[in-house]
Amino acid sequence: MSQHALIKRLLILVTLLSLVACGSSEASQPVTANKTPKTYADLVIGYSQIGAESRWRTANTLSIQESAQDLGVDLRFADAQQEQINQINAIRSFITQKVDLIGVSPIVADGWDAVFAEAKAAGIPIIVVDRTANVPDELITAFIGSDFVLEGERACEEMAQLLDQKGTIIELEGTVGSAPARDRKTGFHNCLKKYPEMQVLVSKSGDFTRAQGKTVLQGLIKQYGTDFDAIYAHNDDMALGAIELLKELGIKPGVEVKIVSIDAVEDAFKAMIAGDLNVTVECNPLLGPQFFETALKIVNGEPFERWVKSNEGIFRQATADQDLPKRRY
Repeated sequence: MSQHALIKRLLILVTLLSLVACGSSEASQPVTANKTPKTYADLVIGYSQIGAESRWRTANTLSIQESAQDLGVDLRFADAQQEQINQINAIRSFITQKVDLIGVSPIVADGWDAVFAEAKAAGIPIIVVDRTANVPDELITAFIGSDFVLEGERACEEMAQLLDQKGTIIELEGTVGSAPARDRKTGFHNCLKKYPEMQVLVSKSGDFTRAQGKTVLQGLIKQYGTDFDAIYAHNDDMALGAIELLKELGIKPGVEVKIVSIDAVEDAFKAMIAGDLNVTVECNPLLGPQFFETALKIVNGEPFERWVKSNEGIFRQATADQDLPKRRY
């Protein structure tokens, strides 16, 4: 074998090994190694937020912004107003500004390959926050957020207890194509396989908003009637919209129709105290401190976790009045 052919094979092997290493380890190695470590005050961070579709998102935004202010980080924040193209344009702007790192909460899971590759080519790491993106592993440096599949499974188990493992359910899904909507549905339906007498009558997107939760349920009731036992909502806001409609129709939410939702925002606790909502599964939006801690590690070339998971619980009617004063969102 010629020396040229041998070198070529070695280069191919090194490349393959590096790709395997990128995708297989939870605790990743440094992205860069700076001679003089940066402090928070040295960081310039670009952040592309989805918008303000819910109380949860508002709390998430405040956590990012307040953490940046407390730490002295130079945060370049962009509100996409529910449009993916606005997020893509923001990321390209951050690349032009040569920020140290980019954070993004992707509105949907697909359509990020090109712009994420542009950031990688510019040497700018990307952290995805709350929602994941369907791109090759090497295009994302870290993910900070919840296990949405587990949230769906927890919601299903709570529903099984409320219904004594028997009943018909309406499912109000989140934004079509988004990671939490996809995974919360997957987790719930996987769990349902254990309960053959529990069935989802129909699933439809309410886009994670209170107004759409009410409107979508109204349309489903016109189509299917009121012969259902429960509602599973992918977030609290849609559940609260559904509760409003049920009351208008003279149906007692939480009693005649059991309701389980996800997020655990303050209004959900108020609804549980009123007896209207049965259970909320927590999805913690206060991710700012974890985001900037991870960002600093990445920029300084220190070891970091590729998936930084949120600490979350399950909240029920019985303890809602005790839990509400402790809530921060």
